[in-house]
Amino acid sequence: MRLALGFAVGIALTVAGGLRAADDNPAYTNAKDAGPDFAIQGEYVGAAGDHTWGAQVIARGDGKFDLVGYQGGLPGEGWKRGGETRKATGEAKDGVATLKGDHFTVTIKDGVATVTGEGGDKLGELKKVERKSPTLGAKAPAGAKVLFDGTTAEGFENGKIVEENLLGATGAKSKLPVGDHTLHIEFRTPFMPKSSGQARGNSGVHVQGRYEVQVLDSFGLEGKNNECGGIYVIAEPAVNMCLPPLAWQTYDIEFKAARYDADGKKTENARMTVKHNGVVIHDNVDLADGNPGADKEGPSKNGLYLQNHGNPVAFRNIWVVEK
Repeated sequence: MRLALGFAVGIALTVAGGLRAADDNPAYTNAKDAGPDFAIQGEYVGAAGDHTWGAQVIARGDGKFDLVGYQGGLPGEGWKRGGETRKATGEAKDGVATLKGDHFTVTIKDGVATVTGEGGDKLGELKKVERKSPTLGAKAPAGAKVLFDGTTAEGFENGKIVEENLLGATGAKSKLPVGDHTLHIEFRTPFMPKSSGQARGNSGVHVQGRYEVQVLDSFGLEGKNNECGGIYVIAEPAVNMCLPPLAWQTYDIEFKAARYDADGKKTENARMTVKHNGVVIHDNVDLADGNPGADKEGPSKNGLYLQNHGNPVAFRNIWVVEK
């Protein structure tokens, strides 16, 4: 999405320790350089009390963390929007994080989150997991048109290869214009622990260059229309399926373009179904209008646009099946 005034991340620079926007606001693009907080943040699953719980631990920089607990399991795997949640905050010291919530404490060490009650009694353990989208690495089917396979960015205007075989979020637009189509695209947000909101791994997948499916590090957030998976200003995702930063994620999108009569008057809105990491987050959503900052609606086919907000978001394995 377009940022408000005061956007402070700036242009990413190549430096030791990954990419970063500024000395005091790092944007790491690999786990090796991301520091000890990266090893603690992430997703945990296990039993505590009488229930299965999922937990998302979000790094906030300088050893500080937030935790969101989901009764029934992680979002998309047991927990649904509106389900019961618990929150905690804390910090890490010597590789051990201690987070406190209402009437409970979570201690995280070596990939295990131990939950204790107010009296110090152990309520259960959650173990760290790394989820992967079931469509990650999906091969382009027969008849598909590959927009990016890691070898060249020539399929995009303003396309740029980063990290040897990835497509950067440089405001690239596919040279292939599309109408009705299926889109598969994989993306990775950077680890930016000191950033928040729209300054944390921001980009966007503009389907047909007109309708933005937001890309953002929204791990652990509620799931708004300007967060990851949201159709910007139009629709919130059914559930926030955003994985932790640096995890590769997928959008699989079915798109039906708007219809126009011979006089150029729109007779039918565009529609979109979106799977985020294999889970349906938008089901045949009516798109009454395009998004701010994107190309205007019209009867012509138009290219896929990948938005640039100065954050080192990366894309790979992009293909479409025209209908």
